[in-house]
Amino acid sequence: MNKYYELNVCGVKRNLPIIKINEDLAIASFVILGDTELISNVALAIAEKLPKVDVLVTAEAKGIPLVYEISKILNMKSFIVARKSIKPYMKNAICNEVVSITTQKKQLLCFDGMDVDKIKGKKVAIIDDVISTGESLTAMERLVEDAGGI
Repeated sequence: MNKYYELNVCGVKRNLPIIKINEDLAIASFVILGDTELISNVALAIAEKLPKVDVLVTAEAKGIPLVYEISKILNMKSFIVARKSIKPYMKNAICNEVVSITTQKKQLLCFDGMDVDKIKGKKVAIIDDVISTGESLTAMERLVEDAGGI
């Protein structure tokens, strides 16, 4: 028999399957990608509560649709995505390591040098789709600090 966790956020209900990650750990699997109704409702709620910021940042990849929708609501012209590897187009990239609960191995989160320029001295909000252990959020905070963000 499948087990589910009922998610109820901003008037939207979803049954999330409980997925075994290892012998000692199971999580409610939440995939925001493609869930337009949930993204729209949650983005509006976050935008209404978010203090004034200059830059929105998210990690690749599941946070992208949420931060996109928030940036539209706030009339922001852009947002920044921390990539999971250094891409060939990146110049003067900065990176931080993180161990994700879903992959259970070391990953990188990286900003391009142009992203660093956009963050330096700016008030930054970090947006992610879910927080489990807080490791990804902590790595994003370090990355923003390394880039000179506030």
